[in-house]
Amino acid sequence: MTSDTTGYGLLRNPRLNRGTAFSLDERRRLGLEGLLPPAPSSLMHQVARIHMELSHLPTDLLKYLLLSDLQARNETLYYAVLMSDPATFMPVVYTPTVGEACQKFDHIFRAARGVYLPITARGRIRQLLAQWPVADVRFIVVTDGERILGLGDLGVGGMGIPIGKLSLYTACAGVPPEVCLPVTLDVGTNNAELRDDPLYLGLRQGRVRGAEYDAFIDEFVETVADLHPRCCIQWEDFANINAVPILARYRDAVCTYNDDIQGTAAIALAGLYGALRITNQSLADQRVLFLGAGSAATGIAELISQAMVLEGVPLAEARSRNILFDVNGLVIHSRTDVAPFQAVFAIEHAPIADFAEAVRVLRPTAIIGVSTVPKLFNQSVIEAMTEVNQRPIIFPYSNPTSRSECTAEEAYRWSKGRAVFASGSPFPPVTVEGQEFVPGQGNNVYIFPAMGMAVYATEATRVTDAMFIVAARAVAALVTDGSLATGLIYPPQSDILEASLEVAAAIADHIFDHGLARVPRFADTRAAIRERAYRPEYRSLI
Repeated sequence: MTSDTTGYGLLRNPRLNRGTAFSLDERRRLGLEGLLPPAPSSLMHQVARIHMELSHLPTDLLKYLLLSDLQARNETLYYAVLMSDPATFMPVVYTPTVGEACQKFDHIFRAARGVYLPITARGRIRQLLAQWPVADVRFIVVTDGERILGLGDLGVGGMGIPIGKLSLYTACAGVPPEVCLPVTLDVGTNNAELRDDPLYLGLRQGRVRGAEYDAFIDEFVETVADLHPRCCIQWEDFANINAVPILARYRDAVCTYNDDIQGTAAIALAGLYGALRITNQSLADQRVLFLGAGSAATGIAELISQAMVLEGVPLAEARSRNILFDVNGLVIHSRTDVAPFQAVFAIEHAPIADFAEAVRVLRPTAIIGVSTVPKLFNQSVIEAMTEVNQRPIIFPYSNPTSRSECTAEEAYRWSKGRAVFASGSPFPPVTVEGQEFVPGQGNNVYIFPAMGMAVYATEATRVTDAMFIVAARAVAALVTDGSLATGLIYPPQSDILEASLEVAAAIADHIFDHGLARVPRFADTRAAIRERAYRPEYRSLI
């Protein structure tokens, strides 16, 4: 045994520490006598103690900090708490609370977690990554901090996102935490307020662009592929100018995906599939108008288009049914400011500068907000959608809550209860016209943890768009008729682990069907997925 597996060192090893749950025999054999209160606790009692501590804290940020400290000292207990009530704790460890935590990262920093790779270490990335103590990393969630949620450039403070995402890989789908690594690429920040803050923990320089940035990303990807050949890289919260080309450059070379583009697209598609069970329409008949034309919007539009193709719609026509609208109005062919990744969705039409007018003229069946600008789905927009649809589909997906294009209460009230609603951030139930509606949260948490579990179990060589369509269909299939009757078009988050394992099994079958697995096909995919899922249980150390 080593110094971190016995005695005082063991109590500082978050993977092995079980705190007061060490038995009296374990304490004697592992040199822990006298280092803990004399009466052992069960894991159940430890969870109850954390619940009690959390109940006395007045803000979600303080709860986030308590849970972060717990993760740093007892990982098993941390996941036992999260998995005891996922619907309660997901908004605390991830969105919306993680946004505030990232904004205040430098002022509330506790223990280091993950790997920080500054661009000043170019040429030495292998040396830095090799210092992580796990030899077989299977998942890296990485950010450069430039576009954190809807909050903008938070520099090195963006590390809260990879940490939070990977926590949900485990809590929501059972991916073992020891195979997960959060990474931040620090290429500077253009946030002058951060650079001037004496407590800022990142590089105090403007963001590096161009060839130097690209070479840094290349070195990172090549190093990960060499050190951890079975690793999947998830890109997170990169600005559009980098997110789209990075995904394009590596998606056919290594196992990788961008959750902001592909995961967001899949959860939106899942929402559409669920909504269509209420409106009794087909996907092929939909016309979707996007507020926002960045990588999230185009990612959703492309995945919906590909799903329409599977229902017999020609690709060009499918793309023409997914229409973009940004700060400069309708994205049309005659505009000179359309980026290449937006161009396939540009339509032949007269300019329209007002979103409500675009709704009246184009008559979309659904509007999807990915603008990160709050309140743009105003009363005029919702009423226009209600004029042209019996059951308008309204998805304000920007998050955190402060960035949502509208609230659930506004959408239901302005539509007189006719809206089919889902949002990126959570909203409480709403009663309108005498009926209670339960708003669904179009949270990528239904997608990326399941994708991770499927990739982990099959050791997939690639992540494809088709895998996200499979995931979307699987999520929608889990929504019960009873949930649909209340307007809820996503599975309840209280059942997220069971839902994720079902979705993971569907994805895994697709991986096997298309020859993307590194392991032999399972005799029973559902059983194999469940067998591999992490459970927060203390394991014997002696």
